Amino acid sequence: MSTHPSAYFDGGCLPEPPAHKDAARRLRNLARLGFFWAVVILGKLVHLQIVSHEEFVRLAASQQQRTVEIAAPRGMIFDREGQPLAMSLPVKSVLVNPLLVRDVSVVVEFLSRILELDAAQLRKNLEAAIASKSGFLWVKRRVSPEQAARLESLKLAGVEFRDETSRRYPKGALAAHVLGSVDHEEKGNAGIELGLQEELEGIPGSLRLMTDVARRGYESRIETPALPGKNITLTIDERIQYVAEKALHNAVADCACKSGSVVVMNPRNGDILAMASFPSFDPNEPVKDGEDLSARLNLAIAAPFEPGSVFKVITLSAALETTPLRPDSLINCYGGKFSLFGRSIGEAKGGFGVIPMRAVLAKSSNIGAVQIGLAVGVKSLYDFIVRFGFGRKTGIPLPSESPGKVHPPREWTKTSMGSVAMGHEVTTTTLQLAQAAAIVANNGVLVRPRLVLFKQRPGEPIEHEPVAPGVRVLRAETAALMRSMLEDVILPGGTGTKARLSGYSAGGKTGSAQIYDFKLNQYTHKYNASFMGLAPLSNPALVVVVTLNGSPKYGGEVAAPVFREIAQAALRILEVPKDRPETMLLAQEASKQEQAESTAKTSDSRPSEAGGEAALIEGPSSLAGAGLVVTVGGVRAPNFLGKNLRTVLSESAAAGLVVEARGQGLAKFQRPAPGSILQPGERIYVQLAQ
Repeated sequence: MSTHPSAYFDGGCLPEPPAHKDAARRLRNLARLGFFWAVVILGKLVHLQIVSHEEFVRLAASQQQRTVEIAAPRGMIFDREGQPLAMSLPVKSVLVNPLLVRDVSVVVEFLSRILELDAAQLRKNLEAAIASKSGFLWVKRRVSPEQAARLESLKLAGVEFRDETSRRYPKGALAAHVLGSVDHEEKGNAGIELGLQEELEGIPGSLRLMTDVARRGYESRIETPALPGKNITLTIDERIQYVAEKALHNAVADCACKSGSVVVMNPRNGDILAMASFPSFDPNEPVKDGEDLSARLNLAIAAPFEPGSVFKVITLSAALETTPLRPDSLINCYGGKFSLFGRSIGEAKGGFGVIPMRAVLAKSSNIGAVQIGLAVGVKSLYDFIVRFGFGRKTGIPLPSESPGKVHPPREWTKTSMGSVAMGHEVTTTTLQLAQAAAIVANNGVLVRPRLVLFKQRPGEPIEHEPVAPGVRVLRAETAALMRSMLEDVILPGGTGTKARLSGYSAGGKTGSAQIYDFKLNQYTHKYNASFMGLAPLSNPALVVVVTLNGSPKYGGEVAAPVFREIAQAALRILEVPKDRPETMLLAQEASKQEQAESTAKTSDSRPSEAGGEAALIEGPSSLAGAGLVVTVGGVRAPNFLGKNLRTVLSESAAAGLVVEARGQGLAKFQRPAPGSILQPGERIYVQLAQ
């Protein structure tokens, strides 16, 4: 039975051809795939534009932009008269963009030759930067203007320049230890540069730089402007600083010393007018490999030493404050030999018998100082040592300041007074000695040293550095008596005659502390030779302390002349009026010479056998304030030496003179000396003793 094809259409549709089925399936799969990709793309867009938008913006910016730090101009440093001591000058630094370098060999050859660099090392660094696809490589920072000009003229591909600054010190080594220096990043590493780093460096700014695919900048904008550092004006006077450094250098060379330091200070407000240290250095020169860094140490503040006899100023000041001792009180120096609990104490030169306390200072008697120290006592002497500022930092803004060393009384031995009273078993710095001398010069008031006068950020108000409140250490009358005794030191008969000034009164104290050799455990024949002085005595305008380390000679021989040279020039620079005409100075020296000869005769007498702490003999001041004060211009002082009180009173009354007598027995000392020309109304002081 056959079936007609039309039968397939009866009652329904014909089945879909197989080809059509495959096409439909493929279309559906394609639609699904298209939908899937649309979802993926939409998800990716959501991720890019919404979820991770900030992150991809940051990544794009990192590729298209660079943030460049804008260095803040470092503040300048000036002396008190506005003379620049440190400044930052604009310079070029050289860098390479490795992505732009066309010929490595050519770049390396020219850079190494012009900038004086190691070619092999430069090639190694450049190839490493190219391999890492870095767009930045420092070649050399702060090149000279000549080097920068030569490189710019070559127009080497990939070689770029960056504007920076270079710290320069226009005065060279002048005040180098005060100023300090900076490192290759212009960060302070010594002196004021380090001590006031935060004020000097300022606050850096930032610059946004747009770059192309080759990391070349085509647009920039400042995001944060740089805030320049503060300019610092010091209390230093460059003229006095120059004189101090020159005098110190010559002295160290002349006496073949190891090192030395000087501090010049205004005792009224603590201003440090000069601070010198030797050996010195040029802060313009960077530290070299193997360089001896000891030359960069500020010895005036960082190298404590045993001060020696200059410390007797503190011992005698304490005596005037805490005991009945007065400048003319007699002190038994035992002929130059004294035993303290079995320890033998002697004099540097010869010996003395019974001499007044002012002569103990003038002649720098060790035994006399010990006797006075014993009269003061351990607790009181220690108290005054601390009140004078020893054993603690002065607080100036310089790094590495040493506080020195002062042992508390509980650490003193039975014989410590034999050392401390004359400047041993304590260590101090030259600056601390200047602070101590300023107390005597400033009527007994301690004013802390000041190194900064004021600060000012450009465009902002001046910040004045305040003077620290004064602290009274001595009574004004005690300070006046000490100044009088310090004057005796530099006049005939004293140990510091080489410190005398022309046209100015002055006073001071010599020091010669033997240097201890810790390897040999014994004192050497080298000294810390020093001189601590002030001038003029009528109204002290400056204090000068000189220290020469490793001197073969005493302080009066090598340090006193340095004081004279510096003080004479500084007083002229400061235009301080002269207070001693030459005629008066000559008359005074003649008087002091006669007094010294008279004292020498009386001190040859047999030392007192009374013993004790200090051979002070007190008695009634029989004529203190009595009698008429008459004009005696041209009259010479009578010789009362060796006479009893009755004879002294009789002769003084007959001459119409006012005499203040102390003690009992015979006159052993008088001031002014016999034969001296008396000023109108001047009294004669006479000390009597058994």
